[in-house]
Amino acid sequence: MGFLPGWRLTTEGVVAPDERLPWGQTLALGLQHVVAMFGSTVLAPLLMGFDPNTAILFSGVGTLIFFVLVGGRVPSYLGSSFAFIAVVIAATGYGGHGPNPNIGLALGGIFVCGLVYGLVGLGVTLAGYRWIEALMPPVVTGTIVAAIGLNLAPIAVKGIQASGFDTGIGLLTVVAVGMVAVHGRGAWRRLPILLGGLIAYGAYAVLANGLGLGRPIDFSPVAAAAWLGAPNLVAPRFDGHAIMLIAPVALVLIAENLGHLKAVGAMTGRNLDPCIGRAFLGDGIATMVAALGGGTGVTTYAENIGVMAVTRIYSTLLFVVAAGIAILLGFSPKFGAAILTIPGPVLGGLAIVVFGLIAATAGRIWVENRVDFGDACNLITAGVGLTLGAGDLALDLGGFSLGGIGTATFGAIILYQLLRGRG
Repeated sequence: MGFLPGWRLTTEGVVAPDERLPWGQTLALGLQHVVAMFGSTVLAPLLMGFDPNTAILFSGVGTLIFFVLVGGRVPSYLGSSFAFIAVVIAATGYGGHGPNPNIGLALGGIFVCGLVYGLVGLGVTLAGYRWIEALMPPVVTGTIVAAIGLNLAPIAVKGIQASGFDTGIGLLTVVAVGMVAVHGRGAWRRLPILLGGLIAYGAYAVLANGLGLGRPIDFSPVAAAAWLGAPNLVAPRFDGHAIMLIAPVALVLIAENLGHLKAVGAMTGRNLDPCIGRAFLGDGIATMVAALGGGTGVTTYAENIGVMAVTRIYSTLLFVVAAGIAILLGFSPKFGAAILTIPGPVLGGLAIVVFGLIAATAGRIWVENRVDFGDACNLITAGVGLTLGAGDLALDLGGFSLGGIGTATFGAIILYQLLRGRG
């Protein structure tokens, strides 16, 4: 094989990373991945006071950088990382409304974080990845993957709890996705997230805008937005305090990326361990590039892993298409405004599906690697890690806030190393 796979054409069954569907289906499935990542990739910058269109643009650019660095062999999308939210707010003093006036300070810290992340990736590439395997065996990586899904679950549930109407729409979304995934025919069965979301969107519009049962969708921002517009670019400013707060997030990104690689490897049946170093390097460079223009730090996206889990289509070309669409969205305020009209309970219902699939993927990692839960070391490591992640235990370490995913990650790693061989 050359630097990039040949992507053999296939029309049925599981589609491997080095295979592709007909181009029409590839375009539709790429759009589905855009829909899956959009909610979180827009939400994270809004919570930090970043421009969401700029964040979308750099998520596409970062995904292409990652694709090239891993030689087109790892199916992953890079979107806005939630790991930066708390430290960015702390470093900039952001009040939570409107544009962040100190966004440059945040970007300087994010750039250095990406630099640290990339250097770790370069070190793994040069020194090998075996030490990573020893540090994070299947019981640990499975725990991290499950903790990510469980930690994100409250976000999804909160999105459908504002009212009884919202709860009904969220559950309708879940059912619609499930019906398409299980009972859809032909190519339609491959688009459960996209089609399920469209069905729920239509139902919401009829019930809310038509019958007045819920908050109506406001289409005025779409009408007012321009079709084309330059992204709002911002340069980083380097401040020692902001850097000290934000740069350590690189440790969380490393753990997230490794967990995602293990999850994707389990789903695809491919050994992606040789790509670990290049994946770290690609993600680090993508984060640095985003910070140079006003984008958020990026990470491999759990939502898109959830989409692959339900469709069983892992072609890496889908992510080239998704990245291209995201870049176009970055230059189209009108299309971005249209996507932002997706009702919260619809996004919440979609999140319930994809976050649940992420957590369930951990079971596959454990089963395929024959993790023995009769061993007290494995049992305690997984049990404690899952509880820390699901309970979202946060630790404040000298001004650096470690959220539930990070606590579960490092807790599982440290606990396993303390207990290994003593079960």
